[in-house]
This record gives sequence, structure tokens and C-alpha cells, in this order.
Amino acid sequence: MLSNLEGVNADAEEGAAVTLPRTRNASGHPDRPYDEVDLSSRGFWSATMAERDANFAALRADRPVTWHRPFEEQLLDDPEDYGFWAIVRHADLVEVTKRHEDFLSGPGILMESLPPELVEAAQSIIGMDPPRHTKMRRLVASAFTPKQMRRINDRIRANARMVVDHLAAVGADSGGEADFVAECAALLPMHNINDIMGVPDGERQKAAHEAAVGTGWNDPELVGHGREQVLGRLFQALHYMHGLITDLADHRRRNPGDDLITALVQAEIDGERLTDDEISAFFALLTIAGNDTTRQSTSHALKALTDHPDQRAWLMSDFANRIDGAVEEFVRWATPIMTFRRTAARDLELHGQHITAGDKVVMFYSSANRDERVFTDPWRFDLSRDPNPHIGFGGGGIHHCLGNQLARTQLRALFDELLHRLPDIEAGDQRLVPGNFLHAVKSMPCRFTPEH
Repeated sequence: MLSNLEGVNADAEEGAAVTLPRTRNASGHPDRPYDEVDLSSRGFWSATMAERDANFAALRADRPVTWHRPFEEQLLDDPEDYGFWAIVRHADLVEVTKRHEDFLSGPGILMESLPPELVEAAQSIIGMDPPRHTKMRRLVASAFTPKQMRRINDRIRANARMVVDHLAAVGADSGGEADFVAECAALLPMHNINDIMGVPDGERQKAAHEAAVGTGWNDPELVGHGREQVLGRLFQALHYMHGLITDLADHRRRNPGDDLITALVQAEIDGERLTDDEISAFFALLTIAGNDTTRQSTSHALKALTDHPDQRAWLMSDFANRIDGAVEEFVRWATPIMTFRRTAARDLELHGQHITAGDKVVMFYSSANRDERVFTDPWRFDLSRDPNPHIGFGGGGIHHCLGNQLARTQLRALFDELLHRLPDIEAGDQRLVPGNFLHAVKSMPCRFTPEH
């Protein structure tokens, strides 16, 4: 376990700082070999999740903390990026997550190095450390009042009906076939998040598209080719979202409404309020994370229900009492966010490996959610799995996902409508987007008998 740090001596027990040996060569580079397992190539991330797990399983078994070369396709030249440490076991990932003093989020949460302006504009509270994180989280959380949550839940159920109405209509016009991602999975979070925030109808599709750009740097069809074009498109997307929310925040200060923007501009704790930049960054985070994670979980869940009809039958035989547990397995199985990065705040030692202050430390959720030490038969899609301590919403600690209940409610509402109204719906083959961050489904055909 990571808590078993070596090198702690009597001085440390008295409060003195412990300095572990630095492993740098004459040029300043870490003097350590890269592991033979390749976690850094685009080729690795172009494989399926099951194919990648053969490598993760080998690391989980013998080498739980390993050093790897930098990701091969960087958006920013970083002379200080010599590689990263891979954390692949469930227990270790949970501990790294909870030790926010030792493993920092502020320098960025992606494997790749990004311009600081992008980190600041897009990551909000998940890219902050205390005390700034503490202030921001308290202010944001104060906006999610019981009244606000009741309104959100009502809108989610209404939007689930509307989205399945749309899918059924598309299927009726095309012989019972549709692209499930475009016509269903992407629409529900788009409407829900824009309803929650109070984004007007005329901006919703644009806002959703720009949010997709925010996580689509690996998709040339979305952001183009080449580093300069990709970075330019990312800045353009964030500029649009910040402008949209700044205008909405200004409007809501003068004309309060029944939406989250109003709650955010009115939120106040100990005389402090959120700035326009802070509200805009939170909107970017909620829009990007909320759209993509729910879309991926929904798409992977329908594919799994298609491939495992016995599990589907089990769920439908007592849907109301089984859907809550099923949603947890949907999220574990999909693991929509596959990696998060931290940066070592000090020299320390994990599993016998010397980690130097400033080193990147990458947590592999897609490996931890298949850890044999935690999950019996982890590659079995089991809707009755109990307990199911997956980390699809994070490993706990100060960065545990603020929107986890929003995601769960969306999945429950959508599959209630979908499986009861289109009971024979089946998913076809997925078209995945290669990448090390999102387990992204670009498109997935579905077939069903249209409603009459």
C-alpha cells in the first residue's frame, strides 16, 4: 500500500521534513528506466479496453508503480516532461486521490502538458488545490440547494422522455435504425446541463458542440490536424463558452431566474462570491465533463446489455428494484474517464519507487475498475454485483465528483424510458475515438421496432 512509505525516520516522527534520494543524471533528467509495457503510444490507446487490460493486468500483478515515457502526441513542448508514473491498482489509486497534499491537481489533470491558460479556463475545481479548491467547492456546492435538485430531477425525467421520443421518431422514419450516440446518448446530457444552467434554446446545440471540442483533441474530424490547429480550436471553444456564460451571469444578476446560473451568481459564503471567470470555468467543466461522461456511460451500457441478454433479462424482471445497482455496474463497465493525472508535491516513495517532486503521476481508472483484488471476475458484466466499489466517479477525497448524483439520475431515467418503450433495442458495433482520457464512443448504430 502507498501508506507504507519507506524512509520515514525518527526525525520525521518529530515533524522534520524527509528528503528521499533524487534520481537525476548530470543533464537533470530522471535516471530511471522506462517500463517495458507501453502506455504512452497512440497505438496502445487505439486498442480496445479489453486489449489494453492485458498490459494493465501484468502491471497490477507485479509492478503497481512504474515509470513510462511521455505520451507520444503532445499539444505543448514541455522540456520538464520526462515521463510519468503509472498507478494501476484500485487501492493505490484511492490513496493517491485522497492524499491531495502530496499529489497536486493544480498543474493539470491530463497526461499531456497543456498551456496554463487552457488548464485555468477548462478544469475549474478539479484542477485546483486547497485553499483555492476549498473556497470554490464550498461556493459551488452551496448553489445546489434541495429546491434546485428537485427542479433538476424533474427536468431530467422530462428530458429522458423527450430524447426517447426523438429516437423513436428517427427510427420510425428509417426502418427502426439510428445512430444511438447522435440521436439519444448525446442529447440527454446536452438538454439536462443546459436546462440546469439556464442556457437558452438558441445556444444549446452550439454549446454542446463546443463542449465536445473541449475533450476532442484526439479526434481530427472535430478539431482538425496539427498541434497549432488543435490548440487554436480548443481556445476557440473555451472562448465561446466563457463568453456565453459571462453574458448569462450578467443577465441573471439583473434578472434572477430559476436556474443554476442564478444560484451561482447569488452564492455567498463569508462575504465571498464567485467571479465571472470562476463561474465560466465551472460551466466549462460541467458542460465538458457532464456531456461526455454521461454520453459514454449510456453508449457503453446499451452495448453491454445487447451483448449480455441474460443481464438485461435479469434487470427487466424487477427494474424498479434493480436499476440503482445496475447503474453502478454501467459506470464501472464503461469507466468513461480512463485517466487523471496528479503532480508530486515532494519527494516520496511508493511501492519501493522513488518519486521526485514535480513528477507526473497518472491514475489509470480503467485498470483500477478491473482490479482482481477488488472485483470478482472483473470482466464479467454483472448488474447484481454487490459490493461494487468502482471509482468511476473518483476515488474519494476532496475531488470526488460533484456531479455523481446527476449522472446516476440521468442513467436511471434514460434506461427506464428506453428499455420499457423500445424493449427490443439493440446496439451494433461501436466506433471508438482513440485517446487516453475519455472512453469515447463516436458513433454506434442501434436497431429497434418503432413505436406505434
